[in-house]
Amino acid sequence: MKVLVAVKRVVDYNVKVRVKSDHTGVDTANVKMSMNPFDEIAIEEAVRLREKGVASEIIAVSCGVTQCTETLRTAMAIGADRAILVETSEELQPLAVAKLLKALVDKEQPGLIILGKQAIDDDCNQTGQMLAALADLPQVTFASKVEVADGKATVSREIDGGLETLSVTLPAVITADLRLNEPRYVTLPNIMKAKKKPLEVVKPEDLGVDVSPRIKTLKVNEPPKRSAGVKVPDVATLVAKLKNEAKVI
Repeated sequence: MKVLVAVKRVVDYNVKVRVKSDHTGVDTANVKMSMNPFDEIAIEEAVRLREKGVASEIIAVSCGVTQCTETLRTAMAIGADRAILVETSEELQPLAVAKLLKALVDKEQPGLIILGKQAIDDDCNQTGQMLAALADLPQVTFASKVEVADGKATVSREIDGGLETLSVTLPAVITADLRLNEPRYVTLPNIMKAKKKPLEVVKPEDLGVDVSPRIKTLKVNEPPKRSAGVKVPDVATLVAKLKNEAKVI
């Protein structure tokens, strides 16, 4: 079975994000970039499926600027067999990415598509669902456990009050949650091997996809700074402040 995994290049989760002075977006100049953590979990799950003998080939896909090749090389160092970069300098919104992935799904015909549940830069949580709708495939989101057998995937997902277990017929789209697994440490030998693995570069027009933005960002602001807390001498004062100042009771 062929597994296709989508990975995104985002600002590293350890970096403090800063807004541009003109408030048009987030400043990414001279900022450390890395693979979206949820996508790293998705790659790890695909590699584990191959180690179990379920998957035969893992294809990593990324959409964006030329520097996304670094993210794809990381995916191949974790264990992906080959990679595809859909190269474009356009701002890519979830619908555009879903259309690009749908075109690649039609071309590659994978038995399973795994994505991170969301990217930590825009927090949209839309691409996997949109891809499933466009490709007319069953989907399970926020997966915390995946088992594949007999042409079906049994997936557990966390819901309010417990766990929900679903069974979907393959091919299907699965989005990975935080507790699905813990990605392995990438070793130097695997990083060197990744440099020799095939990486194909295509353009959106090669796939016949229009990636023009459908949504316009009007303004980006940093969250307001929290004011310092105050100590109160007793419960009566606390209740009075909550009632009269905070207006929450």
